[in-house]
Amino acid sequence: MKRVEFQSLGNAIREYLKEEKIDGKIAEIEAVNLWESIIGKQIARATSSIYIKDGVLYVHLKSSIVRNELLMMRNEIIQAMNQRVGSRVIKGVVLR
Repeated sequence: MKRVEFQSLGNAIREYLKEEKIDGKIAEIEAVNLWESIIGKQIARATSSIYIKDGVLYVHLKSSIVRNELLMMRNEIIQAMNQRVGSRVIKGVVLR
């Protein structure tokens, strides 16, 4: 009889996602979904579009005042998002 190693369902899913190279995309989606909780509701309301492409977070803003404020917080945003996701998903931020 063959001996089978058992593992938790969570570990099995993580391994599958790594094998299929999907884990990076899921982390990007999670980072985008965390935007409001990291930045705050007031600033999130001034955001018209947010997405990640090639490790760069692109944020389209409705207000130039908010844009200037976020420019000064760029490094803090990168650190906070990567820390909350648990991996280095974001390497840069572009504010438009």
